[in-house]
Amino acid sequence: MNKKPEAENKELASLLLGAGFALAALIILPAVAQRVGLGSSLTIALRGALMRASNRV
Repeated sequence: MNKKPEAENKELASLLLGAGFALAALIILPAVAQRVGLGSSLTIALRGALMRASNRV
């Protein structure tokens, strides 16, 4: 059996989580915000928070 090193597993998980946050910020959040009637400034603030979170991971 070929086990991946622990560092590679953490790196992949971090990459997937960051990509998930980016997807949520760019596609899902604006669609949901439009659906529930959030203002554009609040949507932009939430998008910024998600993008900062994706960079920290």
